[in-house]
Amino acid sequence: MPFEGEYEPSPAQWVREQVELYESSGGTRGTTLRDTGLPVVVLTMRGARSGRIRKVPLMRVEHGGRYAAVASKGGDPSHPVWYFNLRADPHIELQDGPERRRMTAREVTGDEKDQWWRRAVAAYPPYAEYQEKADRVIPVFVLEPDDPDPAPTGG
Repeated sequence: MPFEGEYEPSPAQWVREQVELYESSGGTRGTTLRDTGLPVVVLTMRGARSGRIRKVPLMRVEHGGRYAAVASKGGDPSHPVWYFNLRADPHIELQDGPERRRMTAREVTGDEKDQWWRRAVAAYPPYAEYQEKADRVIPVFVLEPDDPDPAPTGG
């Protein structure tokens, strides 16, 4: 079941364009981060303050049907806005290529975070550099399917 409500595109042009290409192609185009060739997924969530539907492409870090969402913001001093959206409402939709799934996000700590952090750095090595330059600990969410064996919703 898709999110209902008003969609508010990102103020960042590259995010708007990537999400539009990803979705308009049914998940067959726009599936890599700009010029890196590394895969991304699109998260759909509800804005914490506005209540509007928000969408963001994130690096694809998947293991056993679960995904990580790394709130790196390139190592900036503040968390990305989507971090606060997931904290306020952890119910999301994740699109990985043509497949869409309802998932629930939970912030991880300790050994579980360490394990997911290693997976994230393996998928996207710049995360390690981002953490070195950040004056904050970069949060990691694990995204788990609401239905562990769903029928894909397609795009």
